[in-house]
Amino acid sequence: MVPVVSSCRKESPTPRVTINGRTWYVDLATTPQQRARGLSGRSRLSEDVGMLFIYPRPRMLEFCMRGCRIPLDIAFIDADLRIVNICTMAVEPDLAGRVLYRSKKPARYALEVAAGAFQRVRVGAGDAVVLSGEFPEAVKEASNP
Repeated sequence: MVPVVSSCRKESPTPRVTINGRTWYVDLATTPQQRARGLSGRSRLSEDVGMLFIYPRPRMLEFCMRGCRIPLDIAFIDADLRIVNICTMAVEPDLAGRVLYRSKKPARYALEVAAGAFQRVRVGAGDAVVLSGEFPEAVKEASNP
């Protein structure tokens, strides 16, 4: 497993996800309510911002674009902090969320960012993910060997 990064120098407490040297500052979705709401309703998303969905245990995940007004990329991430697969999620004209996007294997995390961001920085399946900044204690414990 890849541990949550910590060092002696002072780091920003803002949760961050880094993949292949590219960092996104993330909002966390750790409760069922936060995960259900996700990024719905937002009209824009900066290139360096995203949302990290955190689940208590790895499982098959599925997402939809209900209420989402901007296209998104989603990376499904396993408990070993490796990307399982990535999908680009399109906005549905009626915002109903009928199309489902699924992890190909059990995943513990899902990272949503602006559509096309992963391709622009060459992030793909199998890449290692590093979590840094402040995360709930349960995430830190599960991410350390």
